[in-house]
Amino acid sequence: MEFNPYGGTAARVAVAIVNTAGAPPEELVARLRAEDMRLTSLTTEQAREVAAWAERLRRVFAEPDADRRVDLLNVLLADSACRPHISRHHGKAPHIHYAGEDDGWVRRIQAYTAGGLAHLLCDDPARMGVCAREGCDVVYVDTSRNGRRRFCSTRCATRVHVADHRERQRV
Repeated sequence: MEFNPYGGTAARVAVAIVNTAGAPPEELVARLRAEDMRLTSLTTEQAREVAAWAERLRRVFAEPDADRRVDLLNVLLADSACRPHISRHHGKAPHIHYAGEDDGWVRRIQAYTAGGLAHLLCDDPARMGVCAREGCDVVYVDTSRNGRRRFCSTRCATRVHVADHRERQRV
């Protein structure tokens, strides 16, 4: 399932920064560039600010209560100073940006990810979460057809299913 650009790409950027929080700036930049962000570098301080933002985003992914999740995300939207406008840059067709054109990268990342999760939350809140394998704290956005994802990867799902199978065999 693909969402609009904010609920899709921006939500994946939110996943990327949450799952790489605390990584060196170069690794964070590489991960964000893999999600089609055009940034070229972040300072150590900017990477720290993004990591702090990522921890706040993680709380949205992890919150089981729908109303509380909305409240958390509304605070993030307000704190990121989202102000939608239509942009035309780099030869792209007109599209919506949630940060000002003169804003720095940290503000852009904040606005982009808050806006993306807001769209996702409004489209289908059950499609974001934290891996259900005990001890794994990787977050994900479920883009599967049936929308029933519970694990961050096939590897984590397999570990849980094999452990469950072994437990049933012992009994």
